[in-house]
Amino acid sequence: MREYVVVLLTAALVTFLATPVVRMTAIRLRMMAAPRERDVHVIPTPRGGGVAMYLGVVAAVLVASRLPALQRTFEDTQVYAVLVAGGLICLLGVLDDKWALDALTKLTGQIAAAGVMVLLGVQLAFLFLPFADIGTLILGPDVGVPLTILLTVFAVNALNFIDGLDGLAAGVSAIAALAFFAYSYNLGQMRYEEAASAPALITAVLAGACLGFLPHNFSPARIFMGDSGSMLVGLMLSAAAVTATGGVDAQTFGSAASLLPLTLPLLVPIAILFIPFIDLVLAVVRRTRKGRSPFSPDKMHLHHRLLSIGHSHRRAVLVMYFWAALLSFGAVGVSITGGRVELLVAIAVLLVVGVVVVLSPRARRAAREARAAELEAQRRRSRADHPTSRVKRTEAGASEVREVLR
Repeated sequence: MREYVVVLLTAALVTFLATPVVRMTAIRLRMMAAPRERDVHVIPTPRGGGVAMYLGVVAAVLVASRLPALQRTFEDTQVYAVLVAGGLICLLGVLDDKWALDALTKLTGQIAAAGVMVLLGVQLAFLFLPFADIGTLILGPDVGVPLTILLTVFAVNALNFIDGLDGLAAGVSAIAALAFFAYSYNLGQMRYEEAASAPALITAVLAGACLGFLPHNFSPARIFMGDSGSMLVGLMLSAAAVTATGGVDAQTFGSAASLLPLTLPLLVPIAILFIPFIDLVLAVVRRTRKGRSPFSPDKMHLHHRLLSIGHSHRRAVLVMYFWAALLSFGAVGVSITGGRVELLVAIAVLLVVGVVVVLSPRARRAAREARAAELEAQRRRSRADHPTSRVKRTEAGASEVREVLR
C-alpha cells in the first residue's frame, strides 16, 4: 500500500505544480473557453489542464517503475499502452481545446487512440456471464478488439459530457479511480495479482492526477481540464476496467461463488461509471429524439438539472460527488463483503438521504411559492376588509348612484 500512496502523491504533486505553468501557457496561446449560452462560467477561462494531469501521470509511472514492490506491474505492456494512448488522446484534446475540432474528427481520433491502446496490450479477453450456464466467453481479436475500442470511446465521451461545472469531472473521476483502486487492491490482497497489479497502479496514478488538479479547478475554476483532460481520464478509467475485469477468466478464482465482482466482473465498473454513463445515454436519447446530432450541445445534462432545481453551483457539484461515491464505493463494498445485510441497509439509507438532498431545493422553492401566495391572498383580504377600503367602496357606490340619477 505504501508504494501506491507514493505514486498517488507523486502524481498529485506534479499535477498541482504543473497546472499554473500550463495555465499561463494556455493564456498566451489563447486557449480560452469563452462563455456560451449553455455554460455556467461568466468570464473567459483557460483550458488545457489535461496537459498538467498527463505530466503528473508520466511522472508517477516513472517513479512506480523504480519501486521494487511494483516491478511485477511492468512485466507486460499494459501500463505503457495506457501511457502512449493517453499521450495521443491528450494531444487530440489540446488540438480541440485550441481549434474546436468537429465531432467526426474527434471521434476518429478517439478510435485511433483506443486502437493504439489495444494493439499495445490492453484488450478484453474474457467475459463471464453467469446466465443459463453460459460461463466464460473467450473473446478473440475479432470481438475483443472492437468491444474494447467501443468501451473506451464510450467512457471517453461520458467523462467529456459531465465536464460542465467547475470541479465536477475532476472530482467524480477521482472518486471513480479511488473506487477502482480499492477493488483492484482487494483482488491483489486475495493473491490475484495477475488481475490486480495493472489496474491498481493505473487508478492510483489517475486519482493522484485528479486530486492534484482539483484545487485549481474547483469553483471558481482558474483553469478547465478541457477535452485534453476529460478524454485522458475516460481512457484511463476504461483501461482500468478492461485490465481489472476482462483480462482474466473469473472462473479461475477460487472464491468466485462468494464474491460478486468475480461472478459478474463488469458490474463493478458499470456501477463506478454509472453517473457519466447515464448522463451520456440520456443526452444521446434526448438529442436523437429531437432529430439532432448526439454530439450537439444543450443544457439538459444532470448537472444542469440540479442547477434548475435550485442547487447552487458548488452544491450541485457536491451532490454529484455524493452520488458518485455512493454508487462506486457501494458496489465495491458489496463486492468485497459479499453483500452483508448491514452494508445493504446503510446503502439504502444513504440512497434515501441522497434523494432528499437532491429534491430539497425544489421542495423549499415550492414551499416558498406557496407561502408567498398565501401571504399575498392575506394582504388582499386585509386591504379589502380595511375600514378605509369599505369607505372607498361606499363612496364609489354612491357616486355610481348619483350618476344614474342624473
